[in-house]
Amino acid sequence: MTIHSLAVVSEKAVIGKNVTIGPFTIVHDNVHISDNVTIEGYCEIGVSNHLSGGAPLVIGEFSHIRSNSIFYEGSSFGEHLVTGHRVTVREKTVAGKNLQIGTLSDIQGHCTIGNYVRFHSNVHIGQKSVIGNYVWIFPYVVLTNDPHPPSNLMKGVVVEDYAVIATMSVVLPGVTIGKGSLIGAHSAVNRDTESEMVYVGSPAKKICPTGKVRLQDGSDLPAYPWIKHFTRGYPEGVVSEWARGDHGLTGGVEE
Repeated sequence: MTIHSLAVVSEKAVIGKNVTIGPFTIVHDNVHISDNVTIEGYCEIGVSNHLSGGAPLVIGEFSHIRSNSIFYEGSSFGEHLVTGHRVTVREKTVAGKNLQIGTLSDIQGHCTIGNYVRFHSNVHIGQKSVIGNYVWIFPYVVLTNDPHPPSNLMKGVVVEDYAVIATMSVVLPGVTIGKGSLIGAHSAVNRDTESEMVYVGSPAKKICPTGKVRLQDGSDLPAYPWIKHFTRGYPEGVVSEWARGDHGLTGGVEE
């Protein structure tokens, strides 16, 4: 374990083996950090508040939290969490393994997030959001939750497995983004989307099955399902499952 001399780590925190904690980072009492975790400098880990219900912050093995990030207590993250810089994650966020959170992204808590989810930079995930597995959310996307702001009513967005939400899109409260859907850039989604369909515009309208979109690499092959041509960063076991067709995706086109 390597703790910088300028870090402040509570004696009540549970710290695993081979953990590195950088300068000026504060680790509060109610924190469980698993083995082989790196937390860079100027972070605050396990901030307490009355909304956490007293549950600990749990950081899974082989995670890497970059500088100036803030995590509240009451959340749990599987192995291989990776963040950019200046990330904020509020209480009661429960995430699977291999979550990536880009720089300046904000998860507002009370959220459920699956495995192998990718948030690029400047992504806002509103409270009560439910996000499936293998989801991609690109920069400046906002998942909202208040149907008539300001109010005390929260209706979280649901994003199903393999969906892709392109940059600067907004998803309105209570909307479900269907499995394998593609939401085009600068779209405002105000109603549920069908699985494996392309939606574009403000308000977003259904354009075509995702399988109609072609790769712009000269091959003219279908761009979706994206798992057929993009596997970077996914383990061999997952890629093998995809190759066997264990995903249920067709690109919205009957095979």
